[in-house]
Parts: sequence; structure tokens; C-alpha cells
Amino acid sequence: MEITPELKEKLSKLNEKYAALGEDFNAYLEGLLHADVTTYWDYIQLDTLLSLQKPKTSFPDEVVFIMYHQITELYFKLALREFEALGRLQEPTKTHFIDRVTRINRYFDALVNSFEIMINGMDREEFLKFRMSLLPASGFQSAQYREIEIYSTDFINLVAKDEREQLRGVEDIKELFEHIYWKAGATEVATGKKTLTLIQFEEKYRDQFIALGYNCRDKNIWQVYLRLSKEDQQDKMVMDVLRQNDVNVNINWPLAHYKSAVRYLARQDKDVAATGGTNWQKYLPPRFQKRIFYPTLWSAEEQENWGRAWVEDSFG
Repeated sequence: MEITPELKEKLSKLNEKYAALGEDFNAYLEGLLHADVTTYWDYIQLDTLLSLQKPKTSFPDEVVFIMYHQITELYFKLALREFEALGRLQEPTKTHFIDRVTRINRYFDALVNSFEIMINGMDREEFLKFRMSLLPASGFQSAQYREIEIYSTDFINLVAKDEREQLRGVEDIKELFEHIYWKAGATEVATGKKTLTLIQFEEKYRDQFIALGYNCRDKNIWQVYLRLSKEDQQDKMVMDVLRQNDVNVNINWPLAHYKSAVRYLARQDKDVAATGGTNWQKYLPPRFQKRIFYPTLWSAEEQENWGRAWVEDSFG
């Protein structure tokens, strides 16, 4: 191989890089002589990835259920990287803000558009059998989804709808957390007792969620938006990407789950309960929760009819 001027320049720059680190560049070159080249399967840890499906039953479609939830969590992790990057911006630009929020929207678009895998991709009778082996585990217990909510908006907008106005102005995240909307989704309606699903979830993540709530008081997307110039805040593209984020997380995603629940759990005589005891009929439809991340970007009429158009289009 010819030692070209270009190659000499690269070697010189590498030598400068390692010298600045106090390292011997020649030692690293020698290491390259013995190192194996990277393969695709090693780089993405393919063998490990494909070994992570551990079904509890022998029903084939349980693997579909497991893998789709794993895919979901990977997309959530991608979204959270963007939320964290946005939260660090003290002087955001319109272009960067739009680009990052669009990435988050793209991840949710992929999830919502692929949810037919869950809605129509499993045998109903198999599902109703293997699901009983999962008790009390539930998708309700997705901590990353709760983190996405906390990173999206001021914490008051995550408080249960009927208690929101009463608690407006309260700054103590610990107090607001006790009234967070999703607790009602895993509380027995008749007795008011927490389900085991909720008890387990809070025991593992309560302190983590509260700490994140404090951390995100000035780092959630809404607060980053408010750091844009007044002119950029009124820019249609900026408002549109935020509105799409609101629709994706608070309408499209829960209603995709609702459509799946109707397919597998709804019956003419009596609906089947969700695995974690969640009250899916009241918990999933957005019109009951009215959870809206960016309420000032929506008209009073749009807020009143939150999620209705999706239901009409899907169920007639």
C-alpha cells in the first residue's frame, strides 16, 4: 500500500490526538494489528438480542406479544434520547427544535402505524389463554412511557383531570405525583384499592419518577419551547410539531391500544379485564382523561373534542 500524503496527514492527526491524551500512538497501532474486525452480528449483539424472548407458555403467539413490546421499549429509548438532548438546550433555535421534536414524532408514527401487529397479528383464543400466565404484569408498567410524559409537559398537565384546577399552582412534584392521572387506571373502581400492578410499579419507580419530575421542571419540551424567541414560538412549523407530539402520545398511541383491547377483551355480555386489572374502558380513551401536553396550542373546542375524531374514524 502506498503511503500517500493524505495517509501521512491522517497518521499525524491521530498521533496528535493520542499525544494530547498522554497515550502512545504506536501502542494503539500495534493493538490494531491483533484486533478482530467488527462484524454486524457482534456490533448489534444479535445473538443476545434474539435470546431475550422468554415466553411463559407454549402458545406460539406469545412470542409476538413479547417481541412487539420489546420493540416498543426500544423506540421509547430512542425518543427519550431526543427529549434529554432538547432539555439541555438553554438557547434553542427554531431549526434544531423542529428537527428534534420531528424525530420523536417519527418514532411514535412508526409505533402507531405498526400496531396492527398487535391488533390483528395474534390468535384471539391463544391470547386470552397465555395472558393469564402474565399476571399481574401489564403494559401499564412501562416506565419509559411515563418518562416520556414527564419530559413532554409541565407536571400539572399529568394530574387527573378532575383535580387539575384544584392543584394548579402547586410546585411540589411529590404532592402532584400522588394525583397523577394513570393511578386511576390501576385502581379498583368498587373499592378504591390499588391493584398489585400499581403497587409493584410504584414500589420500583415512584422515587425515580418524582426525581425526574423535579429535574424536568425547566427541561421538559414545553419549557424548551418557551425559551424560543416569541417570533419562533408563533411559527406554524414549531406549533405543528408540538401539536403532532400531543396527538401521537395522548391520542394515537392510547387509542391504538384501545382498538387492540376491543379486539381481544370486549364481549357482548361482559368485557374481559386487562392483565394488570387496569380499567381499560375508562383509562385508554383520551376523552376521559383529557390529557393534553400543550393546552394553549389548542382551541377550547379542540380540547373539548379531544380524541373524538379518531374514535369516529376507527369505529364509526
